[in-house]
Amino acid sequence: MAAMTPTAEETAAVEAKSPAPDVTRARRRRPGIWRGLVLGLAGAYFLVPLVASFVFTVHVPGQGISFDAYTQLLSAHGFTESLLLSLGLAAATIALSLLLAVPALIAVRLGSPRLRPVIEVMCMLPLVVPPIALVTGITTVLRWGPEHLSRTPLYQTFIAVQNEKFPVVLVLAYAVLALPFVYRSLDAGLRAVDVPTLVEAARSCGASWPYTVVRVLLPNLRSSLAGAAFLTLALVLGEFTIASLLGFQPFAVWIVSISGAQARMSVAVSILSLVITWALLLVLSRTGTASAASAPSRKES
Repeated sequence: MAAMTPTAEETAAVEAKSPAPDVTRARRRRPGIWRGLVLGLAGAYFLVPLVASFVFTVHVPGQGISFDAYTQLLSAHGFTESLLLSLGLAAATIALSLLLAVPALIAVRLGSPRLRPVIEVMCMLPLVVPPIALVTGITTVLRWGPEHLSRTPLYQTFIAVQNEKFPVVLVLAYAVLALPFVYRSLDAGLRAVDVPTLVEAARSCGASWPYTVVRVLLPNLRSSLAGAAFLTLALVLGEFTIASLLGFQPFAVWIVSISGAQARMSVAVSILSLVITWALLLVLSRTGTASAASAPSRKES
């Protein structure tokens, strides 16, 4: 018993080796200070230009504060049409991208895991090809088609995809540009889910393949689907190069077109689009957090 009891000399040696409480607190305080400094600089980097832009829209030299740049948005020529066009293009692009990516990734996950690197390379190619090169190829095809297919039924197809009211060619181009983001989001979701076990359990209970995908797999990929949809929406709302060179006027092109005559209004529209995008991001993050928090409660019940 006496051998197990530490002596006064051993206790003093241990206390000498252990750092003082003040030193420990200082060490813990340093990462917090650096973290706050980095976050503060990052916040200033994003917020200072935004605040400066807002001041530019509301401060009129010689008149003072005026919110005319915001109150005149709804009545501005082309605002509603371009915004609705961009939202429609975004909805169609999201639907097309998910219809292409979800079945392909599920099939690769279940039947051919060796093809995953091939699918990944194909989906990542739009990051390598510049948009200007993509739109040059699209323009060449659109010019070549009517000239050589004028006597075939495909001639009307080339005309229909270039309809100014709803240019389907932009949906096809945006779906290609969104593939890398959709693939990354869905791939992360599929990695977090035991897809073979879920499919085997559903199929053993008599569920069909469409029912298994819609009612079993997709609910488990809700956060990934929301992330892919949000990234695609942000891409479509902010894309300018392809739409401008093809001669269409969605929301981003309209903002640039009015920047020369109505600079304050164009900046006001840009600020509103940023606020809407941030709001969607916050809603998405809250949805993912709520899904992750509700999962343990369902398991416990």
